[in-house]
Parts: sequence; C-alpha cells; structure tokens
Amino acid sequence: HLIHRREREADVTQIQFQPRTDLPRHPAPGRAPAAAFVDITDADAYCATRPVLGRIDYGDTATGASLTGGHPRLGLGMGTGTADLPAFSEVWTTEGPVETGSTDGIVWSRDDEFLLCAGHIPEADSYAEATRSAYTTAIDLMHELGHTRCFRMWNFVNRINEDNADGLEVYRDFCLGRAHAFRRNGFADTEVPAATGIGARGDGIMFYLLASRNGHGTPAENPQQVAAYRYPKRYGPEAPRFARATRLVLDGPGPVYVSGTASITGHLTRFHGDVERQTGLALENIARVLAASGPAAGAVPDLYDLDLVKVYVRHADDVPTVRAIVEATLSPHAEVRYLVVDVCRADLLVEIEGIARTVAGPRP
Repeated sequence: HLIHRREREADVTQIQFQPRTDLPRHPAPGRAPAAAFVDITDADAYCATRPVLGRIDYGDTATGASLTGGHPRLGLGMGTGTADLPAFSEVWTTEGPVETGSTDGIVWSRDDEFLLCAGHIPEADSYAEATRSAYTTAIDLMHELGHTRCFRMWNFVNRINEDNADGLEVYRDFCLGRAHAFRRNGFADTEVPAATGIGARGDGIMFYLLASRNGHGTPAENPQQVAAYRYPKRYGPEAPRFARATRLVLDGPGPVYVSGTASITGHLTRFHGDVERQTGLALENIARVLAASGPAAGAVPDLYDLDLVKVYVRHADDVPTVRAIVEATLSPHAEVRYLVVDVCRADLLVEIEGIARTVAGPRP
C-alpha cells in the first residue's frame, strides 16, 4: 500500500512512497518509555521536572557514562555543536518513581517495568574481549534486576572503519565481542534486539540499552534484506547480531523501534558514492520493515508514523541533500536530528533510525 511508482535500475527496485490515507488511525495502546529530543542547553531544566530513565547527550565531545543529576547520562562525540547541527539531548522518561545505581561500570535507572543502562568501553588496540565483558556485565545486570527482555540497543564506535592492532576492522572487532556475549547468555539469533552500530568521535565504544520486565520485543525483518545475523563471512568472523526492528509488546502492541538502516539489499551495499540514492533506499528499507512489523490497533505503521529520527551522515557537505530528501518523505511533525559521523561500512554514506507509533489524526 506504500508504493506509488516503481523504477528498475540494475537489480534494485526503487520505490517512491506515499502514505496511505484510507486507514483509520488509533493510538497504540501498549506501554513504552517516553523519549524527547531537547536542546542540550535546556536539558537540565527538562530533566528536573520529570522522572528520568536516562539522558544521552549528542554533542561534539565524548564525556563517557555517569550518574549525573540523579540519572544515567552518556556524553557522545557525534559531530554536532554548529548552527546547522546543534547539540541535543535524547531524554528517556517514565511515569516514575525511578531507582538508579552503578554496577561494575554500568550506570542504570529503572521503574517497575523499564530499565535503561549505559556503559563505556575505553579506547583500546582491540575490542572483542572488552565488548564481551561489558555486554555480559550489562546482561547479568538485567537479569539481576529482573528486566530480562532487551528490545533496543545503541552502540557508538570510535574509528569504526579503521583496523585494530590485528588488522581487523574495528566494527567487526566489536561485532565479534557482541556475538560472544549474546551466545554466552543464550540470546538466540531470532531474539536479538533492534540496534544501531554507528561511528563516534573519540574515546572507545559507548552504548546504552532499553529492557522490559514483562514486555517483549517482537522482531521484524525486511524481506528484501538478509537478516544481519545471517551475513556471510565476508563481513567478519561473526555476523552483526541485531534485528532490523522490534515492536515492544506490553499491554498491547506498542511502538516499533527501527534499527540503524542503510542502503543495503540482500547483504550488499547499493549505489556506491551516490548519497541521494542511498538515502532513498534507506527510507525504502525502513518502510518495508515497518510494513513487516504487523498492525497496532488496527493499522500498520508507515513512514508517516516515524518520529525521533536520527540521521547519521558520513560527510558534512551531504547533510543538505540528505535533509531535503528526509524532510520531503517524513511527516512534517517528525522530530529529526542530523549527525556527522562514520557509518558501519566504509561504502555507506548515510544511516537512519527512528521510532514508529501508529498515531491518531488525518493523513496527508
């Protein structure tokens, strides 16, 4: 129902999307933690007025993971801080009350249902063992606190496309450690959460995750992409372990958390060097995984439902082009932020993530 027209180029179908207008829209009934993008200079005041699960600062300097202001805070170096790319905070809130703590370097906050925890893996010559250890600590903490159902993860990797001391690309080095941690803790490939693995500026690897006590993340895959955990060995000794998206289900179906999504069909990068086409295919892939995520309250989410969108662009000069395409495609009400960082493959120019809720109101 999203297809307006099709064009064939090489072996890739290009699709221009129009939201469907004939479906009734209803609020998704499932519970979920709330999130907001806040100007970083306003974040202290914003956090002071509500129960906070965590604050993620997307700025120009990495400051690590800490308990600050009574909640976990993760400071990332993400190529922001200019007039065109202002620094911002992603603030996760709940209905409260919250409990906070720090366990073996992992900072965390939780209410009766949801847990957010964040960690930092220091700069090193290689990351597999440190990643395995940090992920294992986070997963053990989830089990200890009773929030065992992880549905979303984010990973920010400095020098993501460079080689480690052993000649292995840093992203593949990270994926090796993550796979070992998941295997040790019994994560089946079909149970892994949605995730983003993206470049960052400085200070090793930082990560944060969301987990639920009673809810669960129902994974969704794009039928025109190979599941990441089934990638061939050409992409490293261990495939990336993540779902293309997960829908949180708790007291009914809730939002769909879309993983970092790029210009890939099958397992291959498409449109090398062409940022316009890579952006278009990334959005197309998001539309497909949303369609595969199933209905909530009688409606299937589409691109018009996508919100809290982060767009990662490799080259600053490409931001205006990418912005024009994204803003022409998504709802004018969507909150979108742009960051200039490297992407998980050296031949990818853009990656996009977001959260989709089936919303009330008229369609365009």
